[in-house]
Amino acid sequence: MSVFPVFNRFCEGIMVFSDLIFLFFFLPAVLLVTKLSPAAWRNTELLLFSLLFYAWGEPVYVLLMLAVILMNYLAGLIVPRFSPGTRGRKAALAAAIVLNLAVLGYFKYTGFFLEGLNRLTGSRISVPEIVLPIGISFYIFQSMSYVIDVYRGQVEPQRNPLLFGTYVSLFPQLIAGPIVRYRDIAAELLERKETRGAFAAGIVRFVYGLAKKVLIANQMGFLTDRMLLTETGTLSAWVGMAAYTMQIYFDFSGYSDMAIGLGRMLGFHFRENFEHPYVSRSVTEFWRRWHMSLSSWFREYVYIPLGGNRKGPARQVLNLLIVWALTGLWHGAAANFILWGLYYAALLILEKFVFGRFTARLPGFLRQLLTLLAVAFGWGIFYHTDFGLWQSFVSRLFSIRPDPAKTLRFAAAYLPTFLIACIAASEAPQAALRKLRRGAFSWVETLFLVLLFILCTAALVNQSYNPFIYFRF
Repeated sequence: MSVFPVFNRFCEGIMVFSDLIFLFFFLPAVLLVTKLSPAAWRNTELLLFSLLFYAWGEPVYVLLMLAVILMNYLAGLIVPRFSPGTRGRKAALAAAIVLNLAVLGYFKYTGFFLEGLNRLTGSRISVPEIVLPIGISFYIFQSMSYVIDVYRGQVEPQRNPLLFGTYVSLFPQLIAGPIVRYRDIAAELLERKETRGAFAAGIVRFVYGLAKKVLIANQMGFLTDRMLLTETGTLSAWVGMAAYTMQIYFDFSGYSDMAIGLGRMLGFHFRENFEHPYVSRSVTEFWRRWHMSLSSWFREYVYIPLGGNRKGPARQVLNLLIVWALTGLWHGAAANFILWGLYYAALLILEKFVFGRFTARLPGFLRQLLTLLAVAFGWGIFYHTDFGLWQSFVSRLFSIRPDPAKTLRFAAAYLPTFLIACIAASEAPQAALRKLRRGAFSWVETLFLVLLFILCTAALVNQSYNPFIYFRF
């Protein structure tokens, strides 16, 4: 295959970390320019590279992101002009939050609410076709956290617009997180210690993330779509649900690993976003391990300000319902996402107030199995944006509908990858790596990483299926 068709194919659409164009052109250019140039230039260079990265697939909406950056930069300067606790300070914060949510609401939820209004009232309001800017939920939430922290006096306002623009647009975490709070990297924006050890650790983390995405998530994606969209039997429903459970984890955690690795290469330390969530023994524990940057954002900026668990059980239940309805809505403008959020609210409420003490007495493996089943069923809600298809999926799960032999053969072909995914989702590989790095055979990991990268490159050349699930949020 000529390199030019490959290059042309990967120049279409948004640039992602698992694109050949990113791996062999964009990333080497970023590293070469930022490492060879004076330290004083590096934030400006990162800002320009980040804008190019976003503009690659969103040339118009890069202007929207710049407008959001300017709006929140100015808000960060205006809010502290008022004394703490004064009406002026609260009004300035409220205005900034309303403006941010208005931008997010217009692009993400206008069509959803107008369609709902038409169904409820029988009206025929025209629903505009609004293209959702990639990653808008992430950079809006990131910007709001900065303004709120300035309001609380937890960070000093950033007076350099280029530095603030670099923070919001930083390409490793721009379009699918993790959600990075300003206070976590404020010092590194001003001065970063870039060492060979940190750079090497970043490469290692990036390659493992790339392998998660390309070698596991993409393969599970093929199996998911075939089992859930094409087949009609009971076994295919269970196989599809299991495959999607693995796909979404390796897709999103793989992206987060690559983002964290890129950050390390550039001198930034982003917080962890996943911590082996599928080994959890309760739903509460699962959400302490899954998408931790989003969970902590809602806890710190919504749940605790609402009163958290400080105002009695009834208020805590209400707060959980509000937070999880918003969490579902954050993920997408569709009823299934709200249902998914409320599903988790119900599980968490029941776990805390009803059956938590009973399940705590069960053996650990059984608690883990029950939690995993609850999570997998939740992913079934998450996957099906069409309510009719979801009803059909649930009916298939809890009935006996035979699958043809060809379906079983297709599923069996993916069994080795699924088993590898199960092992990789556990804590065993990390424990093995720690032992390997302390032993005399640490060079084995280097060879393994080279092999993984070669396999990923070969897979990317030959496959066209390479989406990131969380880009649509």
